[in-house]
Amino acid sequence: MKYPKHVWDQIRNITADELINALKKDGWKLEVKKSAIQVFSHPDGKRITIHYHTQKTYKPKLLKALLDDIGWSKEDFKRLKLIKK
Repeated sequence: MKYPKHVWDQIRNITADELINALKKDGWKLEVKKSAIQVFSHPDGKRITIHYHTQKTYKPKLLKALLDDIGWSKEDFKRLKLIKK
């Protein structure tokens, strides 16, 4: 998914903590936690693996891949308070 510039500018520096909190707000449940790996599952059957370190930010390519796998839209980012407009 391609994100508009004003959306990408707001989410490109999201930390692992912010991403995990947003996943939990969206109904994702922690399924496996082993060392720095956390696997979350969603009631609709999707799964996502997050490599977690406190205050870690992701490189653009990895962040885009994670967000594509999660499947959030611009409206979801607003609802989860990851973007302002």
